[in-house]
Amino acid sequence: MSSPPKILVFDSGLGGLSVLREIVGARPDAHYVYVADDAFFPYGHHSEEQIIARVVPLIGELIARHAPALVVIACNTASTLVMSHLRSTYSVPFVGTVPAIKPACAASKTKRVSVLGTKGTVKREYTKRLIEDFAQGCEVTLVGSAELASLAESALSGDDVRDEDIAAELAPCFVGSGEDRTDTIVLACTHYPLLLERLMRLAPWPVDWIDPAPAIARRVSALLGSPGRESHAGAEMIFTSQRPHTLSRALMPFFGGRVPA
Repeated sequence: MSSPPKILVFDSGLGGLSVLREIVGARPDAHYVYVADDAFFPYGHHSEEQIIARVVPLIGELIARHAPALVVIACNTASTLVMSHLRSTYSVPFVGTVPAIKPACAASKTKRVSVLGTKGTVKREYTKRLIEDFAQGCEVTLVGSAELASLAESALSGDDVRDEDIAAELAPCFVGSGEDRTDTIVLACTHYPLLLERLMRLAPWPVDWIDPAPAIARRVSALLGSPGRESHAGAEMIFTSQRPHTLSRALMPFFGGRVPA
């Protein structure tokens, strides 16, 4: 019997769990290694050069240690900066995470779309090029949140996070009035779907929320080929700070019910 494929999922923190959850649902036959680079979190506090210098060799070390069949960079900030470097340096297939501007603009009926990301992601040239190429006549509002990723981390860790703090980060996404108002919001940080239920509740009016995770899961599954017989292969959770994780109960749903080692 062949061993299950190993998938390495990398993020600056816990946000990539929203991507992991979709991939596990698509490929329950795989063994998962989730790496949270909490020693360098949040990436928004570092320059582009610092992030590239940090992530590229770190991914190399992780590939050497774990020998994954595929690596998912489940972080918009990192993906918009390092994917070309990773693909030119390592032979392992990579799947990145970029703002889902194309499907959001295609789906918008009012032609008002907001992109909610970190300050680094929304100011990056990569994001601006996506808008130039795929806006399809939409007015796109870029909203850079300084705190929402940290709020999502705190909420998942069991800390009390006030609705008022989330609502303040969300408010600039809602533009216009009546039939000429925002109807679609791109979640351009993988942390944000962790708060989706609260975002929906706190929104001043209903909108469509675009999460790239399902598309990422489809791409991963396609690259891996036909799945093997379903088996609850192993799961690992690694923090680059080397702190032990104490979140087993909270993490299990993201790992398909498995308890990560």
